[in-house]
Formats: sequence, structure tokens, C-alpha cells
Amino acid sequence: MSSVIPLSNVEAQWEKMETGDKIAVYKELEEVMKKDWKELTLDEKKAAYYVSFGPHGPRAPVSKPGDNFKIFLATSALVGVTGVLFMAIRSISPEPPRTLNKEWQEASNERALEQKMNPITGIASEGYKGPGFVQSK
Repeated sequence: MSSVIPLSNVEAQWEKMETGDKIAVYKELEEVMKKDWKELTLDEKKAAYYVSFGPHGPRAPVSKPGDNFKIFLATSALVGVTGVLFMAIRSISPEPPRTLNKEWQEASNERALEQKMNPITGIASEGYKGPGFVQSK
């Protein structure tokens, strides 16, 4: 059984071939591969490898050349728009609550010491050196 195209030219013709021709080439290669691998010609080995593992069908590349740059630009634009939106929302937002200033947090520390809050491991424990409730600079 001889295929429509020679096995030495499978890589170049595979994408242009009809489905029936592809099946015929595949069946021919299936018969060829039943032989001892050492007896196959180099063209038969290349054709068998290409048909089995070549970049076609489900192994075809998903992205085209140049797609990575487009994705980078789109991602950069999206991050830029997000940054502008963040700054716009932040500029019209109200001031932070008064409980977030340093004086309030220091007063919270003093109140916690008066109440002996968390006497085992916390602010009222013996030798405590942590910041307590102070988180602001």
C-alpha cells in the first residue's frame, strides 16, 4: 500500500492534506512501525515521529508569534487603569477614622494596662516589649 505522498515529505504536506489522505498515511505508518525500528529508513522514522508527536491537532501551538507582547501590553494597560481608578477613589474617600491615629492607639495601650488586659502573653504581661495597639507611625 502506497500513500498519496511520499513519507519523506509528510512534515511539509500534513497541514494541506485531506482527512482521508491523513488516515491513509497514518495507516501506512502504522504498518511500517510494526517492523523492527532498526530496519526503518530515516524518512519513515521522521514521518512516524511527526505524525505521532508533531505540532498539529491537539499539540498545535495555542498562541501565535507576537501574542506575548500583546498580552503584556493589555495587562499593563489594565494595571494602569486600575491604578488610576484606585487613585480617583482614594482622592474622594473620607479621612480615616480617628481610632487609626497614633494618639488614640497609645491611649488604647494605657487603657489596656489599666484593665490588665491579657495578663499572660499580652500587653499587661510581665516584661512585655511589643507595640501593643500602636500600628500607626
